[in-house]
Amino acid sequence: MHKEEGTVHSGDRGSKAFGALLRFLREKAGLSQDALAARIGFSKSQVAMVERGERRPRGRFVLRSDNALGAQGALRHVADAEFGDAVVDEPPLNDLDLEEYLAEERNAASIRSYQNVVIPGLLQTEAYARAVHQSLSYPTLDDEEVEEQVAFRMDRKALFHRKPAPDLSFVLEESTLTRPLGSTSTLKAALQHLIELGELRHVRVQVMPHNVQFHPGLMGCITLLETRDHRHAAYVEGQRANRYLNAPLDVGNLNGIYGVLQSQALTQQDSAKLIAKVAQEL
Repeated sequence: MHKEEGTVHSGDRGSKAFGALLRFLREKAGLSQDALAARIGFSKSQVAMVERGERRPRGRFVLRSDNALGAQGALRHVADAEFGDAVVDEPPLNDLDLEEYLAEERNAASIRSYQNVVIPGLLQTEAYARAVHQSLSYPTLDDEEVEEQVAFRMDRKALFHRKPAPDLSFVLEESTLTRPLGSTSTLKAALQHLIELGELRHVRVQVMPHNVQFHPGLMGCITLLETRDHRHAAYVEGQRANRYLNAPLDVGNLNGIYGVLQSQALTQQDSAKLIAKVAQEL
């Protein structure tokens, strides 16, 4: 995924007043930034930046925080005064879809992801993630926006070490191993990181080789998710629209597609050998 919880532009700066009220209510409720983030489906870094007045709340941040902290509309009132009505309104459909996925991802029992453009976000190093976001040319992100997106992407990686550990499976195109994002050293470190993550017992990394003429993932990227209470959902990405899906027929078909992708990709062992070979040749 290339865009997380919306893109923050220079006109979206935060508010010291809103941030101070949020912090007061959070501490009064006896919650850490981590705990509040988990309750509202956002990252700890986003909660921290909003509290410091460095960025405005996005999407359903205000509504969820107001409910989670028992603010009885106080946060909505201050957000309205500081930012205008837009910040407490429902966000655009794509932002809602992404928020729904990210809220579920944090506590997922399993995640299965196929990516055909870049190394999957959950598998990226900090330097590689920075190169990905710096490559976005329309709209172009400024340095602060890039660092915010990179920090959030790194926060998401905490699920690799969560207990109980989620089952994580990835299929990525061979072309993602050679696309020269950043420097040669950035790509090499990213590939070595891929190998290390693939050695974890609850992680499977497979590569779809160039010589596979056709497979069902050619239409776009897919991420499948199962919650601890056995609900199933999917997040699909396209050039102009991304969608969060939880209808059984849609999710069932996408699970079928992912199963075919796994069967056509190299085994874990052969994938690790290929990744190591590409890294060694850089």
